[in-house]
Amino acid sequence: MNMSPVFRCTLFTAPLLALAACEAKPDKPAPPTPTVGIIVARPGMAAMNTELPGRTDAYQVSDVRPQVNGIVLKRLFTEGGIVHQGQPLYVIDPSLYRAAVGQAQGQLASAEANAVAAKLKAQRYTELEKINAVARQDAADARATAGQADAAIVEQRAALQTAQINLRYTRVNAPITGRISRSSVTAGALVSASQTDALATITQLDPIYVDIQQSSTDLLALRKAIANGGAMPDTAAVKLKLEDGTDYPQAGTLLFSEVQVDPSTGAVTLRARFPNPQGLLLPGMYVRATVSQAVRQNAFLLPEAAVTHDPKGAASVLVVGADNKVVKKPVQDRGLSNNRWVVIAGIAAGDRIVVEGSGKAKPGQQVRAVAASDDPATIDAAPGGGGGGGGRSASGGASGTGQ
Repeated sequence: MNMSPVFRCTLFTAPLLALAACEAKPDKPAPPTPTVGIIVARPGMAAMNTELPGRTDAYQVSDVRPQVNGIVLKRLFTEGGIVHQGQPLYVIDPSLYRAAVGQAQGQLASAEANAVAAKLKAQRYTELEKINAVARQDAADARATAGQADAAIVEQRAALQTAQINLRYTRVNAPITGRISRSSVTAGALVSASQTDALATITQLDPIYVDIQQSSTDLLALRKAIANGGAMPDTAAVKLKLEDGTDYPQAGTLLFSEVQVDPSTGAVTLRARFPNPQGLLLPGMYVRATVSQAVRQNAFLLPEAAVTHDPKGAASVLVVGADNKVVKKPVQDRGLSNNRWVVIAGIAAGDRIVVEGSGKAKPGQQVRAVAASDDPATIDAAPGGGGGGGGRSASGGASGTGQ
């Protein structure tokens, strides 16, 4: 039987439509409104910390040099050990200097004897002059000779003192307390007072200096911030991060900053002093120093999770508005202080900042805001206020106290 084309199309299409109708799925239910944990931003005081690069530098360094010529007889210290101020380090052959002391002592005794005779002669001539038994010129010459004898005594005493000093210099003592380097000479070496090479070097490591570099641009910004409501702290504490990323356990003190900018780097050098009882810090080490240079008024301390940075370093936060919709706000931060971001612009007091569940919240999206806690789903936060739960969380995160 011949079928018309229309009938054949209908015959084959109807089963396909029926099959498609059987495979159609019901509509998905609307996704639930995401829940985010928020804190209420409240301004307060915050330390304006700055992380800067720096290098350690010895507190004191002294090159041990000979002050007399001679042969080294002994080395009296252990290389690399700790030596104390005044401790003998080397012995230079004292024979010639001991003989020079003896010679000076003899010359002093001779000068003293000559002075006694000259004084007696001057006294006799003075008495004879009174009765005109001696010429006045002879009496004057006798008194001048006595004066010259006294001057010779002073000169010989100085010569003796010089000889004794040179003899004392044959024992080379440590000028400071610290760790001594390897010795550049051994027993039998000839040394001289005019040589350029040091016998050894002593370095005092406790305490130790850290020289910190800060750009002049950042320094100007800091001073402007202080002028616009900031304040200088009573004592500028400094913390260190070592080359391996660990924190140095001892805090240091900022001593001063130089008064000129290095034209080659555009930086100003700040010097801090750190205790170093274990000798962990060695001169020349690279460190990162966190310096508390000022206290900012009306700043916001936000948890680390509240602030995000794009690849260019621009900071932003997510804020839940009165309509419970998420808004992304760019902010200006001054770095971390005690593991909290110091935000100085971009948000206002009372803003509800997202700190938990930010991955589920997108700008413009409706969310359910609850006070940030260990269990955010248990505490509701009313729009615009956050209730008691939001205030409790804010005191722990966004209300800055400068702690």
